[in-house]
Amino acid sequence: MVHAYILRKTNSTYIADETLQLTFIKLWKYRSSLNEDLPLTSQVFRIARTTMIDLVRKEQVKSQSIKAYKNPQAVNDTGEKLEANELQRKIAGLMHEMPLVQKKVFEMSRFEGMSYRDIATTLSISVKTVETHISRALKYLRQHLTLLVLLILSNT
Repeated sequence: MVHAYILRKTNSTYIADETLQLTFIKLWKYRSSLNEDLPLTSQVFRIARTTMIDLVRKEQVKSQSIKAYKNPQAVNDTGEKLEANELQRKIAGLMHEMPLVQKKVFEMSRFEGMSYRDIATTLSISVKTVETHISRALKYLRQHLTLLVLLILSNT
C-alpha cells in the first residue's frame, strides 16, 4: 500500500522503492517511540510521506547541481556564472586527485544520476561499498572546498 501511494504521488519507481525501504527502516528504528493510541497504518503513512518529501527535495537539488555542473552557462547571473565555472574547475581538479574507483562511483552517482544499486551492479561491487565511496568522496570535497572558501575569505 505504501509503495502504491508513493508511486501514485511521484510517478517514480526509484523514489517509491527508496521511500518504502527508508520508511520501514525508520519504523523499526523508532518503534519504541510510536504512539500506541494512533493506528499503525496512520503512523506508517506519515513516516512515508515525510520520507518521500525529503527524497524528492534531495533529487531536485541533485538534479539542479548536475545541470549547473554540466552547463554553467545555464546560470542566469554573470557573477554566479563565473563562480559556477570556477567551482566546476576546482571540483574537477579535486576529483582528479581521488582514487580511481571512488571517482568513478562519484561520477556515476552525481553526474550520471545512477542509483547506488545500479552502480554496484555495473561495477560488480556491493551497495555498501558504493555508499562508502560516495561518503569518502563527499567528505574529501567538503574538506577541500571548505579550506578553499576560508582561504578566499581570509584574502579579502
